[in-house]
Order: sequence, then C-alpha cells, then structure tokens
Amino acid sequence: MQGGTLLSPRHIQGTGPEPARCHKAREVMARVGDKWSIEVVMWLAREPRRFNQLKRAIDGVSQRMLTLTLRSLERDGLVSRTVFPTIPPRVDYALTRLGRSLCKPVIALGAWAHQHTPQIDEARAKYDRAHPKRSPSASHR
Repeated sequence: MQGGTLLSPRHIQGTGPEPARCHKAREVMARVGDKWSIEVVMWLAREPRRFNQLKRAIDGVSQRMLTLTLRSLERDGLVSRTVFPTIPPRVDYALTRLGRSLCKPVIALGAWAHQHTPQIDEARAKYDRAHPKRSPSASHR
C-alpha cells in the first residue's frame, strides 16, 4: 500500500498526504457515504435497474433525491445511464467497473456496523445516562 491514502497508517500517524489529497478523498467519501448513494450502489450491484424500480426498492427516497443521487454517481463514474430508443424511452442504470469495485468495501463496512451494533448501542446508552442534557435524543423530547 502506498502511504498516501486518507486512512492509511501514515495518514493516521501524521505523515500522510498533503491537504489537497485529503480534501479530494473527503469529497469522494462524502459522495459514496451519503444516505442514498450506498443504497443505490447496493441495489445496482444485483442488476441494472430502471429509475422506478430503484424508487420502489429504496424506502423513503424522493424522486428528486434519487435523481440527484443518480446524476452524482454518474458524474463520478460509478453509475452508467443507458437510454433505449423505445416509446416511451427506457433508461437503465447500472454500476460501472469502478462502481462495482465499491461494493466490497461497502459490504465490509455494513458487516462491521452489524457486528458492532450492540457495543455502539451500549456506549450510547451509557453516554446518555451520564450526559442526559447533551445526548442527541434529549433534543427530541
């Protein structure tokens, strides 16, 4: 591994990449880590889909947010958009090779989250008991 990636040991030790590379990595991580992008990528990992198939599959996403998410993923080279000359036109979305390469780390992160949910829940409960006025749930009471 080259020592210049955002989360490499060199970066954590303070000898990592220059700020411009960190900024670009943060930008990419914000895109692929946002609420809807992960779901779109994982639904497209199974097979190419039409817009309405994605809309029905992804609980809670609005048409506008799905449109913006697909455009951003397409702009970043993670999703391809194919228009078929039918009446009405058919549009399919699919992962590109780059998009498919994102599936493995996303699955690993999901597995980590699933495995550590009990510890996180326990830590949150402990924090909330120790800091009742500062816990995020206090603002919703």
